[in-house]
Amino acid sequence: MHNALVLLVQLIAVGGNDIMSSIFSKKSVHAQNLILELDPLADKLSKKGRKIVRLNRGDPPRFFPTPKYIIDAYVKALRSGATYYTKSQGVSELVDAVIGRYSRLYKMKLREEDIITTAGVSEALLFTNSALINSGDRAVIFAPYYPQYIPRLMIEGGSPLIGNMVMKNDWDTDFDGLSRKLRMMNGNRKTVKYIITTNPHNPTGKVVERKALKELVNLANDNGILLISDEIYDEIVYNGKKFTSIGEVSKGVPHMIFNGSSKNLDSTGFRIGFMIIPENDRISEGLKKKFSQYALVRLSLNTPSEYAVAEAMNNTKEHMKAIRSMTNAIEKRVNFAVDLLRENPYITVTRPSGAFYILPKLDMKSFNFKSSRDFVVSALMETGVQMTGGYSFGAPSNFRIAALPPEETLEYAINRVNSFCLKHAKK
Repeated sequence: MHNALVLLVQLIAVGGNDIMSSIFSKKSVHAQNLILELDPLADKLSKKGRKIVRLNRGDPPRFFPTPKYIIDAYVKALRSGATYYTKSQGVSELVDAVIGRYSRLYKMKLREEDIITTAGVSEALLFTNSALINSGDRAVIFAPYYPQYIPRLMIEGGSPLIGNMVMKNDWDTDFDGLSRKLRMMNGNRKTVKYIITTNPHNPTGKVVERKALKELVNLANDNGILLISDEIYDEIVYNGKKFTSIGEVSKGVPHMIFNGSSKNLDSTGFRIGFMIIPENDRISEGLKKKFSQYALVRLSLNTPSEYAVAEAMNNTKEHMKAIRSMTNAIEKRVNFAVDLLRENPYITVTRPSGAFYILPKLDMKSFNFKSSRDFVVSALMETGVQMTGGYSFGAPSNFRIAALPPEETLEYAINRVNSFCLKHAKK
């Protein structure tokens, strides 16, 4: 290594603050993932012999092993020699499988050029913000929100315009409040580039109904704002609800859909996602061209994953068995966890109908905790249960549980949390 570089690394390693401030960009301060913020503490406690129950991360394969037919497809791809670079926008087999899926589920007619494959929805967010956001631009993000929406936006110099979902109304969206905010921005130099929604919703588990989606489409159309729907949990729906894709109600309006294999195909580590841009207007065609250029920059996805996901997505018989089994189990676990949480007099909780998250609200006045962060840190240290504070999601009085473990694990963990609340409530 060059001597000057060795010295630089050594200075950084020993905490050279001046060097640190000069070498890193100002925007790098936004690179964070609050869902994983307590992992170092949980790991430290675990190494000391403490039993840790991790309810902070939504990672289905940890509790529902990726189905054999998908693993077999991955092995088949490896054995066939699929370890090379592929077409940057995605192999044709995968693109065709996505087209077939959306035709079967939502009667959408897509073309090859409407689809850009990505390394999960995370890369779709990276592409979107890098391509669209200039310093000072805004994006509408509904709170509670998936935490990664904010840093991806702010790294590019943008800032969020927060719309609100109201817990007391079963997490319905306050469209009137958002409309007022948008009207107030008329004449403001800051440009609102997109609105992003999540359906089914992370972290609340809300499944947005068709009527509300139409209202969202009208709001985006009336204000000339690109609409994005993150639908990564679209087949994990239960408790009598029905999912509607934004593509079914957005005809003629520029919009994008994010999805992938992580949740519905129970394969988070495969890192296969896709962006769908169904319309043919000038804006949509420009987006397709620009994102194709971004795909060229990243060269290729994980090649065996592409072929494996394509084959798995086309195997509808095996997929339906697997997704029904997993969704049925998730429904039971989520409902079981909600019922246990409702025994706690110091929290309020709504029953989810999609994904696998629960977002209870703490009666903060009943505790001496300064914030939900203090609550989850203290709970982890005292009970060994790792949750995520609502501050991560723009819901400062809430905390999130990923209700994926078996019922006996959930019972152990939630009982400990309930006892913790009783112990620390003001007398």
